Amino acid sequence: MTDSTALLSPIVEPDAPEVRRKAETHRSGADLAFRGIARGAGFAVLAIMILVGGFLALRATDALKSAGWSFFTVQAWDPDAGPGNFGILSVLVGTMLIAGVAISIAIPLSIGTALYISEYAPRKLRSTLTAVIDLMAAVPSVIYGLWGFFFLQWQGIDLSKWLAKAFGGWLPFLSVEGDPNDPLATETMFTSSTFIVGIVVSLMITPIAASIMREVFSQTPMGEREGAYALGATRTGMVAMVVIPFGRGGIIGGLMLGLGRALGETIAVYMIISLVTKVQPHILENGGSSISALIASRYGDASGFGLSALMAAGLVLFLFTLIINFAAASIVSRSRSGAASDG
Repeated sequence: MTDSTALLSPIVEPDAPEVRRKAETHRSGADLAFRGIARGAGFAVLAIMILVGGFLALRATDALKSAGWSFFTVQAWDPDAGPGNFGILSVLVGTMLIAGVAISIAIPLSIGTALYISEYAPRKLRSTLTAVIDLMAAVPSVIYGLWGFFFLQWQGIDLSKWLAKAFGGWLPFLSVEGDPNDPLATETMFTSSTFIVGIVVSLMITPIAASIMREVFSQTPMGEREGAYALGATRTGMVAMVVIPFGRGGIIGGLMLGLGRALGETIAVYMIISLVTKVQPHILENGGSSISALIASRYGDASGFGLSALMAAGLVLFLFTLIINFAAASIVSRSRSGAASDG
């Protein structure tokens, strides 16, 4: 009887050359068109970004050459007075303080909102809550600015007073000039402050961050959820051990996207804050600044050289935002949910 194994095995000649077959992919016309459109859109976005940066750099050349490094160390803003009399130190610090207050408030709000919608809300209520959050993200900035100017800054005086009294003694940035316990002290010292603006901006960026986080949380693998329950975890334990670690990339990405808007927010900041061109480290006290508010307030009556100085300030804000976004993209790509979304 012939061995069946021998019959099935291929006959290989000892001196036969090795033949390698090359795999070929035949793409249809629709695939080629889609790839071309997608590639063109990507290059278009990159080209627009380069053009914006190049335009700002070109228009800012005169001011940067005149000011030199003092542009980053001077607090005052009077470009027409000559070099050494204008710089972005005060507005750059003010921009970071506003963004810091906004992101500090938005972190718990956005994470809590996203977790409640994706994990705790009744199924029939999820679509309604999702639509409400998306609608909040579409509200124009001027509406938030009007609400903050006419309502929040006056209703928030008591909160600002309490923070100054309770924590101003050992947290310098929560202190105010003068005695907050003085009954004769004017309440306007707590209006138009960095803190009030930060609250308004936080409510503007929370819907954006919450929408991104909710989408990522909902993509947590069902098998890992069930595995946590099988090991005896409660819903809260499952969220802490499975959902939040998986959605780390979405959390970082959503917050960084919100931070980018907080850094560049203009109209709401301009409507509320009392613009001062000096470093104002006391966030509860009247007065503050930001690069975007400075540009909005001085653009209309700026001279040719003053306009170049404003372009230089805009260039710094543009580069600062790019650095933050690139850092966020790097962090998200290394996280689990970010890698999953890329694949």
